[in-house]
Amino acid sequence: MTEINVWAVLVAAVSSFLLGGVWYSKSLFGPAWGCAAGVSMESKHGHPARVFGVSFFFALVAAGAFAWWLGPQPPLQFALERALVVGLGFVATSFGINYQFADRKSAMWLIDAGYHAVQFLVFGLVLGLWH
Repeated sequence: MTEINVWAVLVAAVSSFLLGGVWYSKSLFGPAWGCAAGVSMESKHGHPARVFGVSFFFALVAAGAFAWWLGPQPPLQFALERALVVGLGFVATSFGINYQFADRKSAMWLIDAGYHAVQFLVFGLVLGLWH
């Protein structure tokens, strides 16, 4: 098992968590996502502490798994290329399959898949720069 830089993983997870806050804000894609999902941005979907806690936990697991896959001290270009493969090739396509069967709108898929593609680019940037 390769040595994982725990601090880089933590910063990557926090960075992607902050990205999500901006991505799904009223200033960017929040209203369009809410419309595509058929929900109001003001409606409550569970206790905020639970929602944010579980979301951060998943971001941390994803950043840790990605760091493990990249190996110790990955070169920046290598990390960014792998980030695109994961974000677009694995995550976005998997969402696409699920969203087709769930009959979700394409706009929702574009927003969610776009977020995760950028999320993994953030992971790659942090992990590729942290030496």
